Amino acid sequence: MAMDIMTSPVVAVGPDSILDEVCDLLVTRGLSAIAVIDHGALLGIVSEEDLIHRAEIGTAAPRRSWWFRLFGNNTALAANYLKSHSVHVTDVMTRQVITVSLSTPIEEIAALLEVNRARRLLVVNSERVVGIIARADLVRTLVSARKSLPSKISFHDDASIRREIIAALRSEAWPSIGEADVIVTNGVVALWGGYLSEQERKASLVLAENTAGVRAVDDHRVPFDIAYALV
Repeated sequence: MAMDIMTSPVVAVGPDSILDEVCDLLVTRGLSAIAVIDHGALLGIVSEEDLIHRAEIGTAAPRRSWWFRLFGNNTALAANYLKSHSVHVTDVMTRQVITVSLSTPIEEIAALLEVNRARRLLVVNSERVVGIIARADLVRTLVSARKSLPSKISFHDDASIRREIIAALRSEAWPSIGEADVIVTNGVVALWGGYLSEQERKASLVLAENTAGVRAVDDHRVPFDIAYALV
């Protein structure tokens, strides 16, 4: 859940803060984003992405031609100028912030980050910001999970290895390999038959390799188009 992987407390500034304060916090604390909070209420977030296009470093959007200024979107042009020239946090921050609750599952958090192409999201409880989760937090969770995995059993009888592989194949939607195409001898898995794609071939190899007791995998399969041509 979110409460298990979030970073807390969240470093934040108020709506009256200026850009210098935010930059100092980002640099001195090694952060990538800072929340903007007013009396506990989340207003927005200032991240590294918000500071990429700034007039001070010559990366602000170039001035448009008179034709574009005449027929372009006045609101968007003015907003871009504010973001690249203003020193007020409320002008620079991003107001659309993804939030989750303390009990939001990790898989939902990963999906939100991916779908929204976001680098982080905030955790709220009773409308108060209580934590922040970045992509790096998911990586750290992965590292911890892998370290806690039980070590592979050095010996497993061939019949149980085969049953586990077949059960794992059945639980997935992508395999085209049949039960008869899986043979296990002395911990060595032999895969026969065909496959529809290179991605499927590699995925089934990983599935077999990750099965407890497997010593090696011998892949004798061929692409289905070749298999059909040989019939």
